[in-house]
Amino acid sequence: MYRLGVIGTGTISHDLNRWWHKTRGKEDPYLKIGESNISDQKSDSNYVWALKDINLEIMPGEVLGIIGKNGAGKSTLLKILSKVTGPTTGSIKYKGRIGSLLEVGTGFHGELTGRENIFLNGAILGMTKAEIRSKLDEIVDFAGVERYIDTPVKRYSSGMMVRLGFAVAAHLEPEILVVDEVLAVGDAEFQKKAIGKMQDVSKNKGRTILFVSHNMTAVKSLCTKGMVLKNGTIDFIGNEKDAVKQYLYGKNYEITSMERVWHDDQEKPGNDAVRLRRIEIKPIGKEYIDTDTNFKIILEIENYTESKNIDCSIHVLTSDEIIVFTAGSFLSTNRDSEKALYHIAYEIPAYLLNAGYYKIDIVIGESQKHLLSHFQAVISFEIQNTLTGRGSNMKRAPGIVKPKIKTTVEIEKI
Repeated sequence: MYRLGVIGTGTISHDLNRWWHKTRGKEDPYLKIGESNISDQKSDSNYVWALKDINLEIMPGEVLGIIGKNGAGKSTLLKILSKVTGPTTGSIKYKGRIGSLLEVGTGFHGELTGRENIFLNGAILGMTKAEIRSKLDEIVDFAGVERYIDTPVKRYSSGMMVRLGFAVAAHLEPEILVVDEVLAVGDAEFQKKAIGKMQDVSKNKGRTILFVSHNMTAVKSLCTKGMVLKNGTIDFIGNEKDAVKQYLYGKNYEITSMERVWHDDQEKPGNDAVRLRRIEIKPIGKEYIDTDTNFKIILEIENYTESKNIDCSIHVLTSDEIIVFTAGSFLSTNRDSEKALYHIAYEIPAYLLNAGYYKIDIVIGESQKHLLSHFQAVISFEIQNTLTGRGSNMKRAPGIVKPKIKTTVEIEKI
């Protein structure tokens, strides 16, 4: 629990009050007044639970992906596990050494050279000088900073600092490796190398990794388990793919749901101009969608504006927020009533999208000039792989699109 304002942990009077309650065997009085960690809401309380009721057990060799919005408590959790910050209440038990990479330059002294910082970090992790020396060349080679290894790290770029810090933490082989969202600072080549290294130390050497990232592709490819934090509490813990779905789509509807309907007695999404009544994903000729199935996206939209002409566009996005394509419609009606109900159907051809999870945004405007409403992630759907069949564990081919390409092969004897 944190105290809001300039003073971070409390005052002497608060500490004395806590001590007095503790000596009488009573509960800490300030634990009762802490509020949930909702950063965008104003509160009269000076105390907030950055984390609360976190009960977690991680086994050797597991790679736990910790995901959630900014301010959900991810970094606080890692700082507590790394003993940078002490918990207000509760306890942590672990076996082995913990190597932490919490932010750019963690544990580095700016005036020391890269080589000296390697020995310093190794000593902090409990390694002997001989052990560090035996790994030194491997660390420098992995980090790719050989030219600057005898230069003070204060002259390093943030990317170089991350490369060296990660190389030290990974190669000095702590039993538990804690990695915060630092790989985002590195370039694409280093991120790929770092993820490969983490996969190697977890699978082949049985090390445990706690990995915080906003890169859902990295979480799905690296982690064996996922946890979603929301407002300082555990919102979900389980399979890493289910955790990603929970983070992206929430509990408003099931990922497999093919239809969402809002009845007249329910609050429909939208505003005084337009509201969404219904959206459906309808496979043509099948119960589910695979890569060779045509399907329809069906909308029902209520228009309350005076304009008789509005534009409606759908954006189909991947689970990583990449817009795959946009389809638009110009809607016109000669209505006499105050409300008009539009029934819109978009037919999506087969062999367009690859297997995977997708979601839909709806954007409605007036004469392509004025935005009336933007409905985000109103529904999601899954496309199966035709070749592997429904429920198969075979990996999907890479890529977002899956066009049906006619191939001609000629073989000539030589």
